[in-house]
Amino acid sequence: MNGASREALAAARERLDALTDSTSVDAGSLADELAAVTALLHREVSLRRVLTDPAQAGEAKADLARRLLGSQVGGPTADLVSGMVRSRWSQSRDLVDALEELAAVADLTAAQRAGTLDDVEDELFRFGRIVSSNTELRAALTNRSATASAKSELLASLLGGRAAAATERLVTRLVTAPRGRSLESGLESLSKLAAERRDRTVAVVTSAVPLSDRQKQRLGDALAKLYGRRMHLNLDVDPAVVGGIRVQVGDEVINGSLADRLEDASRRLAG
Repeated sequence: MNGASREALAAARERLDALTDSTSVDAGSLADELAAVTALLHREVSLRRVLTDPAQAGEAKADLARRLLGSQVGGPTADLVSGMVRSRWSQSRDLVDALEELAAVADLTAAQRAGTLDDVEDELFRFGRIVSSNTELRAALTNRSATASAKSELLASLLGGRAAAATERLVTRLVTAPRGRSLESGLESLSKLAAERRDRTVAVVTSAVPLSDRQKQRLGDALAKLYGRRMHLNLDVDPAVVGGIRVQVGDEVINGSLADRLEDASRRLAG
């Protein structure tokens, strides 16, 4: 998103936090309603262009949003969307992207209230690993000719009763309404939002063998000191990492594996 849209999204995130700080607001229901509005504006291109038209007065756009949504969603959702359309958006699509993000954040807030946010973070990561290693499953979940209900049923059979409710909702929404994103990038975005919710950064740690609890604690402490914030470790095991570990934080890779050191030495000798 460009400057105007980033500012609008930041303001919307603040309003969402203010709403969900109230225990009277059901964050899960808010997430479902925001997802429904996302689907509506994704489908109705002309409507979202009207709602993001900078030539139209903000209050007029807010009134239009209230009239359209008033009988379809609850008051908190209608107020949130009305506030968003008052803002300036660089592109009309940015409003839809922002609504989708807010729906995910609301679901993560519901998980946080239920005490399952840690589980959701881990489950999103593990599900991403399963998808990347199972070509048949990935093909079934990304098959454009398959119906949304068929994909939902498949996910229910995979995740139902085995994952947190928020995880199932988030993954189902991503799979049934990808909006042009790859499954992998969508899962990565959700993982980042989950980490943000707890003010932590995600570090993907790959080691040749599982790390002990003491090793995980020491690594987490070292990374927290290095980056100046708490870290959530997503752990993966790959026997190809011969000794040591590989840590990726965002786009940065901290590589301490023996295999990579040997490869680097071979390149130097060849040079």
